[in-house]
Amino acid sequence: MRRIIKAIDRLNDRVGMAVRWLSVLIIAIICIEVFMRYVLNHPTTTLPITAVMTAASMYALSFGFVHLNRRHIRVDVLYTHLPTWAKLTIDVVCALLFLLPLIGLLVYAGWNWMWFAWETNEKNLFSWWYPIMGPVRTAIFIGFVLFALQGIATLYRDIYFLVRDEEL
Repeated sequence: MRRIIKAIDRLNDRVGMAVRWLSVLIIAIICIEVFMRYVLNHPTTTLPITAVMTAASMYALSFGFVHLNRRHIRVDVLYTHLPTWAKLTIDVVCALLFLLPLIGLLVYAGWNWMWFAWETNEKNLFSWWYPIMGPVRTAIFIGFVLFALQGIATLYRDIYFLVRDEEL
């Protein structure tokens, strides 16, 4: 089981490290659009849509990486002052009640959303160039799957620590 957990961690770490470079691309796209709009007085409809599609892919593909590094938003007013076993108990209970069921629904909806986009050759109608939505929806689905895998790996690691009082 340790090998599977480490493989999930390694996969999410590599995807997160690779996807972070999309932020540079997004910044470049936005800067070009601002230059076109305000300096050349020639705004485009393609660049904002490209930035949104790239950002959506980046965010979704980074969910697992963020969860691996425990950087998701949490209310730390009381949590930081609790002992380790209490923190892990809260993490396990919240993962079982909220995180995993929600991620399961997101994976299911993401699959249907992605399948529909490819099956109907769905296009983005907010621009004259009508980009296909399949690649973006596939990236979002893969991001949800990576997030689900990381949620399961983190849950297993937390339960292991609670039971054995040692890290996996």
